[in-house]
Order: sequence, then C-alpha cells, then structure tokens
Amino acid sequence: MIDGGDNSSIIRMFHVHKHYGSKKALINATLDIHRNEFVFICGPSGAGKTTLLKLLYLGDKVSAGQIIVDGINLSRIPRKRIPFLRRKFGIIFQDYKLISTKTVFENIALVLEVTRNTRRFIEKKVKSVLRTVGMEGRINAYPPSLSGGEQQRVAVARAVVGDPKVILADEPTGNLDAESSHIIFDFLNQFYNRGATVVIATHDLNLVRKTKKSVIHLNQGQIVA
Repeated sequence: MIDGGDNSSIIRMFHVHKHYGSKKALINATLDIHRNEFVFICGPSGAGKTTLLKLLYLGDKVSAGQIIVDGINLSRIPRKRIPFLRRKFGIIFQDYKLISTKTVFENIALVLEVTRNTRRFIEKKVKSVLRTVGMEGRINAYPPSLSGGEQQRVAVARAVVGDPKVILADEPTGNLDAESSHIIFDFLNQFYNRGATVVIATHDLNLVRKTKKSVIHLNQGQIVA
C-alpha cells in the first residue's frame, strides 16, 4: 500500500532519495507495507527496484529521507545492531548467491549457525524446509550440479529457514522458465500464508496480473502508481 500507515505497518518509507553521484536511483519514494502483505514492485530495468530492496536491509543507505522497518528507524540504528536487523529478512537474489563449495544442506544451515542453534535443531529445520520446496532429495548436492530452478528453490529455502518477518525477492524468476517461475511463486505464497510479509521486485507483468496481489509501480526512480 502507498502512503498512510499505522501500527500494522512493517515497512514505511518517507520521501526517500538515493543518488549514486549524478544518477538518481530513487526520487522522493514514500510507501507503506503492512504486516503479512504480499507486494510486487514492478518497473522496467533501471527503475530502482533493486535499490529500493537494498535500502530496506541496509545493503545501502539512503541519500535523504527515512525508512522504518518493524519499528526501527534505519537512520538511527547502531552499526553493531545491523546483523540483528537483517535477521528480520529472508533475501532471495536473481543469481541465487549460493556457495558453490558447500552442499545444499550447508548453504541453508549457515543461516541458523550464526544464531548459535544446536546441531540437532539445525538438521531438523533444514530438512523440513527442503521438504517444503521439494529439494530434500538433493540435500547433499552442490549448487553447480543443480538446474537454475533447483538452485532458486534452495535460495528460497535459505531465505525462509530462519522464519523471517519479511521475505525480499529481487527478480526471483528472472532466469527461470514459466513452469519454474510459477513453482517459485507458489512456494513464496505458502510462506505468505504462514504470516510472512513478501516483497517481490519483478518486471514479469504476466505473473503479477495472474496473482492479483498489491502492486507498486516504479519508473525512473519514482513511484508512479
């Protein structure tokens, strides 16, 4: 949802600008996303979709304006608290960003290891989430041996294994065929139905039209609809 906002909001942006030198990646972006909302951020390449997502988890900082995530003002958060902020997010990248020298299990387990969970808990949780995305049979495989669709399923599993409040997906179906794209969307919808907020940046308008979810349109760094 754009503008407004109340206690049910988990993400709020107020007049956010992001500049890279003379390039204006975001211009006066104001929006409001509620808890357990499913939102598409749409627009052509270079519209500012990836920039917007990066600002939410402090992968980059705003040039002006304010962002509040789950009640936390990102402009005031101490550097030592940034890792704790990022645990609120599960992030899915278009190019997967899996570690090629680690198995499927090891890639996903890393998320839980940093929070010092027991080995027994980690094994149980990883196997559970792999069952959900249909990849339990490839638990000991390495990413280079997987297809693009399989790697993206693993990326989804890694994003959700820590039970994040918000799932951010940057063109998660950009490198996939139509069938694999719908499989990935169905998985994300499952976690939305379990209570997560899902924000997907995409230029796949056919997918957006079919799903009838909330849509924020970006063009040349500006929210236009």
